[in-house]
Amino acid sequence: MNDRFDFAFDFDLDELAPTDAASEEAVERFWSGDLTALSQHHTTPNGSHSFVIAHDQSATWGIPGAPQVMAIAVARELTRFTYTLETSHHATVPFAQAWLVERGCPPEKIARIHGGSLKPADDLTMWVERQIRESGARYEVLDNHTSDFDPCETWTLTHDSSAAQAPIRVFHEEWDHAAGTYTMREGAFADVSAAHAWLDDRSGPLPEPPEYSDHNGAVVRARVARIALARSAGASAAPKASLDSSRTPPAGPVQRPVQGRLL
Repeated sequence: MNDRFDFAFDFDLDELAPTDAASEEAVERFWSGDLTALSQHHTTPNGSHSFVIAHDQSATWGIPGAPQVMAIAVARELTRFTYTLETSHHATVPFAQAWLVERGCPPEKIARIHGGSLKPADDLTMWVERQIRESGARYEVLDNHTSDFDPCETWTLTHDSSAAQAPIRVFHEEWDHAAGTYTMREGAFADVSAAHAWLDDRSGPLPEPPEYSDHNGAVVRARVARIALARSAGASAAPKASLDSSRTPPAGPVQRPVQGRLL
């Protein structure tokens, strides 16, 4: 196997047996007809591991607010003719990527998303996504929600084990279908109740993490600047937001297509 992108779901398991009951159950529940591959990496030369991120269309017809992004990890023990298969649902692609990275996928191999119609609106979005993708076990996900209709957004409520202050972090992703872009922002709260209060009433802007404005703020800005520099060649004229820029007001009511967030 190699990294040639393929939208099909063929994990080459026909001659292999599951290593445990969880893997057997995962395969029995697996229905690729509802999935569209967004990113994948297969190890070479013997294809012992596969890592896939997919959009799960069935989630759009299920429980309101259910996460629509599925991460799939397959580990094959070819000498024993066995495999392990794990799946996990996430509200946003970066958290699915982080889950796969924890299981051995190199971050750069799963970073590129194929088939998505929405692009990052600014460099800060790209920095926040990279921070999540490479976070390891830093963020404990406590809750999440996906909305296909007004407001077109997802949020993921987490506990940040590295935060010295305001350890409850909300990662808010907002989509602008008219512009073909989305933004990702990080908010910080003292406790879960305060985070839920903001999510319920949205009476003010998302509170920025304390480290954005203290001495670490310079580090954050430098990293965002490096992202801007790295993509400057051939970059479009899309506006870029800094840490000091205000949040873009929510777009007007936009009806989402049934396929969900990225398609």
